[in-house]
Amino acid sequence: MTYRAPVADMIATMKHAAGLEQALASGLYGDLGLDDITAILEEAGKFAADRIAPLNKVGDRHGTPFRDGVVTMPPGWKEVYSDWAAAGWNGLTASDAFGGQGLPCIVNSACIEMWNAASGAFGLGPLLTQGAIEAITAHASEELKAKYLPKMVSGEWTGTMNLTEPSAGSDLSVLRTRAERAGDGTYRITGSKIFITYGEHDLTENIIHLVLARLPDAPPGTKGISLFLVPKFLVNADGSIGERNDVRCHSIEHKLGVHGSPTCTMVYGDKGGATGWLVGEENRGLMAMFTMMNNARLAVALQGVSIAERATQQAVAYAMERRQGKAPGAKGEGISAIIEHPDVKRMLATMRASTRAARAICYMLASEIDRAHLGASEAERKAGNARASLLTPIAKAYATDIGNEVASLGVQVHGGMGFVEETGAAQHMRDARIYAIYEGTNGIQAIDLVTRKIGIDGGALVAAEIARMRGIVAAVAGSNAEGFGQTATRLGEAVDALEGSTRHLIAALASDPADAQAGATPYARLFGLALGGTSLAEKALKARDGDTAETVRAEALGLARFFAENLATAAPGLGASIVSGGQSVTHLDIPLAS
Repeated sequence: MTYRAPVADMIATMKHAAGLEQALASGLYGDLGLDDITAILEEAGKFAADRIAPLNKVGDRHGTPFRDGVVTMPPGWKEVYSDWAAAGWNGLTASDAFGGQGLPCIVNSACIEMWNAASGAFGLGPLLTQGAIEAITAHASEELKAKYLPKMVSGEWTGTMNLTEPSAGSDLSVLRTRAERAGDGTYRITGSKIFITYGEHDLTENIIHLVLARLPDAPPGTKGISLFLVPKFLVNADGSIGERNDVRCHSIEHKLGVHGSPTCTMVYGDKGGATGWLVGEENRGLMAMFTMMNNARLAVALQGVSIAERATQQAVAYAMERRQGKAPGAKGEGISAIIEHPDVKRMLATMRASTRAARAICYMLASEIDRAHLGASEAERKAGNARASLLTPIAKAYATDIGNEVASLGVQVHGGMGFVEETGAAQHMRDARIYAIYEGTNGIQAIDLVTRKIGIDGGALVAAEIARMRGIVAAVAGSNAEGFGQTATRLGEAVDALEGSTRHLIAALASDPADAQAGATPYARLFGLALGGTSLAEKALKARDGDTAETVRAEALGLARFFAENLATAAPGLGASIVSGGQSVTHLDIPLAS
């Protein structure tokens, strides 16, 4: 079983849950039309299915051998990457001034999902390159942009993000990599970084590293961090490749999953210091890096959606073929396909509904990022940026948790065959595990949501989001549509739990911050359930009244009801743990030994 891009659902989600039709009607995307978007996604889907998906198992089994400082990518990867880049896929959202196509984030988000569903290890490299392009575009000098962006946008060169050090994981305030002014406008970088995705490979002739480092006279903590552009090979004035810079890959990690993606330990300055160029201002590098990280968090959320979609497709295909026992109500004497058994059907529905909810949240976030950049007025751009800041930790935490859970259910549907590597279900589970960890662990996302986001504008931003959800619940309740069952009631209970938990956490932040942080992770999950459930309900309502295909309308309604009646029912329990369970966490005295 390989991968088929769910273009019809992607378009329906954009239209009915992420506001694409309103955005097109308002002129947010210029002369870009729905037919254009559909054509782009169909072409991307073909490339993902036909060219990238066959690499997935190859990458997992071959890995990325490292010898004498060189990483060799799996067989077939260089050819597919070259064709992918030549087709222009790397520069979808980049400015046309540097060879990009200037397409909106929501279109690229669907493509990112496809590349990563086809092969998460393959999709990781372009993900980091696009993030580096965004950071350079937003913060670098015009000279650096002109020198590096055209070949990064074309995909001829790739980019990396160098944050983590052995002594500085999520806490960047203690990083030790040093930068010294060279006197000619450049800097000499010395130090080491770990967990650098695609830090070394043989896909392209140059790799452009964005490296966080500290100047000798920098203030302590995160306020003293600068960002530097450090190429693997120096670039001559005419744009040609020059001599090797003083940077090398020391080793690669042996990982649980995503074996086709090289995760490197990078060393800078063996011979006196790697040559680097400042991006942005001295001691303000973290702000520049966050440009890259915030967009990368959406991309990682989409990786959660992608692995969930791939695992679901494979599980459904297997369940239709595998026969075992006789399902209740089955006619005849023969054994039934396991998809006919209620418990398997429940697992598959959980997988599909959860995936669709996560996709809706991610596309909603992408739409707000577009509004923040393309809005016609400052007020519209500000509103888009504010809502995007709220949705980012929710999307990253919820979608990547869903990726893990759905991949695990995929193994369960396969039974014993899921536990062996032959079917590929185990690879999905292994690959999915990292998504909840990198680009800020989901615990960090939850704490960010609670301590920084729900208090924006005195709580007005999250209050508006809750009011929007209530509007959807009311629309479902008033629709008199057959098939919704208890959808309005259950989603109403979820939104009630979210509102009560929000009030509690805002109060706790002022009186007992530890209690607030103890409830952060269940709160992020609760928010995801309420937002995902109402998004599926809105999609079902609008699909019913629009020109969406009958099969899409029927599935949208069925999954919205299933999600509300089977998954959103966890919301009141989460609310109770947030409101009354914090002290059982903070006061728990766990013995160091037993």
